[in-house]
Amino acid sequence: MLLVFSRAVVASAAAFASVSAVAAVPATAATDSAASAPSAPPAASVAVPRPVAAPPPVRDEDRAVGSGDRLTVTVRHAGAGRDGTYELSCHPGAGSHPDVGGACRAVDRNTRWGREPFAPVAPGSVCTMLYGGPATARVTGTWAGRPVDASFDRSNGCEIGRWDRMVPLLPGLGS
Repeated sequence: MLLVFSRAVVASAAAFASVSAVAAVPATAATDSAASAPSAPPAASVAVPRPVAAPPPVRDEDRAVGSGDRLTVTVRHAGAGRDGTYELSCHPGAGSHPDVGGACRAVDRNTRWGREPFAPVAPGSVCTMLYGGPATARVTGTWAGRPVDASFDRSNGCEIGRWDRMVPLLPGLGS
């Protein structure tokens, strides 16, 4: 039994030595040997990080009046002076919203490349069972050339956080 164990240890040591020898082979020699033996598995490969693609720059025509950054915000059950329907245009800012500049900055702040700023809470999210009140809001229109039809409420911690990220587009109600 000791003899069998010794053979296993010797075999393991030999395998380790062969792996070490492959790792020490220069890259050109490793590729040449891989090319000559296509059925052999490739030696260790090194992952080379690829640059992250940046979003395209904002063009002047994207900021032109009527370019599509137009939203209608309807707020209900938020309290006196907060309920109502407001129009908002951004780039340049205009409309009947009580804080046009702040509302446009809130949406711009939440607009990220590859992410929908008005997306609902992800299914399966774990949210606190904190009730933030009966306030509701609906935002419709177009943002960054994409249609928007989003509903907001304050029914749990995730929805409250989602609402608060859009203040002052939506009225600040405190958390």
